[in-house]
Order: sequence, then C-alpha cells, then structure tokens
Amino acid sequence: MELLLQINGILYPETYERYAELIGRRQAEILTSDEYGELLNLTIQFEQLEFQRVEALAELAKLWGVSFANLMSDLEVQSASYV
Repeated sequence: MELLLQINGILYPETYERYAELIGRRQAEILTSDEYGELLNLTIQFEQLEFQRVEALAELAKLWGVSFANLMSDLEVQSASYV
C-alpha cells in the first residue's frame, strides 16, 4: 500500500498553480530574484517527488515480476506533467 501512495504522491493544487504562475513569469521575463528562488525550490520538490515515484514504480514492478514499461502501461501511469 505504501508503494501505491508513493506512486500517486501529490502536492497541494496551490503548489502546482504557483509553479505554473512562476513558469509563466519566467517565460515573460518578469521573474524577480525572490521568485526565482521560489521556482527553484518548487522544481526541486517536484523532481524529488518524481524520483520517489519512479523508485516506487520500479519496486512494484520487481515485486510483481513485470517490466517497468509493462507496469507503467498496465497501471496507465503517465509521466509527471510538471517536469
């Protein structure tokens, strides 16, 4: 059960919204230095979450005796859209 929680691990919707807002500000070239630091921290959080997710998927594939690709397909797991 813990592996499934890690696979489905999410952050608060407000976190995703703020990340998208900061990405937009960066693309518009109006990002302040403080916002850049915030964007960097959020990016690190997302990357850590995705790393933990991939580790959990790999462990689950091993436990079930299937390939990683087959597990992803069987569970209809998609790559994170924020990375």
